[in-house]
Amino acid sequence: MKIEEIRHLSAEQIKKEMDAAHREFMELRFKLATKQLVNHRQLPAVKKKIAQFQTVLRERALGIR
Repeated sequence: MKIEEIRHLSAEQIKKEMDAAHREFMELRFKLATKQLVNHRQLPAVKKKIAQFQTVLRERALGIR
């Protein structure tokens, strides 16, 4: 999901997506610890997605966009 697509979502939808991303990140960390993770590049991708959600929420709180 691109940042412009995230900006068009409501705050509730962003929070739901961020919760899902947090769950996905935790599952990936467990898979990494148990040596079941095949693609290690998924971890930074999910972290980036979470950061984008947090950025958009912070922009709205500050009234930047």
